[in-house]
Amino acid sequence: MKIVTYNVNGIRSAISKGFVDFVIRENPDIICLQEIKANYEDIDEQIFINIGYHCFWYPAQKKGYSGVAILCKQKPDDIMYGLGHELFDYEGRIIGATFGDITVISCYFPSGTTGDIRQDVKYKFLDYFYNYFENLKIKNGNQKWIVCGDYNICHKEIDIHDPKGNKNSSGFLQEERAWMDKWFNSGMVDTFRLLNSDPHFYTWWSYRAGARSRNKGWRIDYISVSENLKNKILQSGIYSNDFQSDHCGSFLVLK
Repeated sequence: MKIVTYNVNGIRSAISKGFVDFVIRENPDIICLQEIKANYEDIDEQIFINIGYHCFWYPAQKKGYSGVAILCKQKPDDIMYGLGHELFDYEGRIIGATFGDITVISCYFPSGTTGDIRQDVKYKFLDYFYNYFENLKIKNGNQKWIVCGDYNICHKEIDIHDPKGNKNSSGFLQEERAWMDKWFNSGMVDTFRLLNSDPHFYTWWSYRAGARSRNKGWRIDYISVSENLKNKILQSGIYSNDFQSDHCGSFLVLK
């Protein structure tokens, strides 16, 4: 099973930059998308149906904002839309698909970069999502979990190009990084770091100051899996040379 996660920063924009060719080339079984920035009527899903995917979209209610999706070759047994939280569901933050004993979640965590109000929303989301997911695990016993997406947090200093200069930046604040510690201590595995301990691997770059060409980036996109999938991990990696977004995709291959 091959899973790809990708913050496309607008599905229509990504398609215009070769995203469909990327999907055909990589041929994943499941694709988790974030920041689709489109309503149902704006998406030509037939493009993906024609190359073998079932499509499930969860747009934000605000036009041109946020939104998540899951595309998959196998039809899921069940689809989970949202978290049951008015604001976070209004913003289209979470969608999940269950395939037997595996549930895949595509998530787009809020950014706090626009100021204190949104940073507070981000902290509330982190608390709410953590508790929500813990309850899911309790209710579903031995289910296996794959939580993909844009977490909008760099976990360790190795995950950001300038840790000292960004110590007070949203996305690398101590409280956010402590949440990531808690997340990965709760039985979840950072699949990229499990297999790759090298620096200079990032998934997002600012459009300013030639950040991408200089590889001045942040690793804020993750594929986390539950411990009961750890011994199934064959490969994980980052598509650093694909340019359909200000992010790049990440992948996981399970046996």
